[in-house]
Amino acid sequence: QVQLVESGGGSVQAGGSLRLSCVASGSTPMGKCIGWFREGPMKVREAVAAVSHDDTTYHAGRVKGRFTISRDTAKNTVYLAMNNIKPEDAGIYYCAARAARSCGTYTWSPPDNYSFWGQGTQVTVSS
Repeated sequence: QVQLVESGGGSVQAGGSLRLSCVASGSTPMGKCIGWFREGPMKVREAVAAVSHDDTTYHAGRVKGRFTISRDTAKNTVYLAMNNIKPEDAGIYYCAARAARSCGTYTWSPPDNYSFWGQGTQVTVSS
């Protein structure tokens, strides 16, 4: 079992920045693949970024160059640095963990591959 708690969401103007945090606890949380997902108005969760146990990272094409996922194993925390935020980035951001250690090039993005989810943090963008 892994417990995840997100924070850092809020209201930001387009072009601004935010840093989301996900604190993980439970069974070897930093030994697992952890990802960030966004849920928009259509209530569909889409992958944003993920990081494997060995610090290999994956980012969705629409956020590459703007968002960066990282982790601090000493703090059991995964971060999502969001820069040059766009209105279409608005939504609820969820942190999720898989039982697998590696995220995988072809397996990191489907939400169904993740077993543990946080409660989400809201990001609102004004233009």
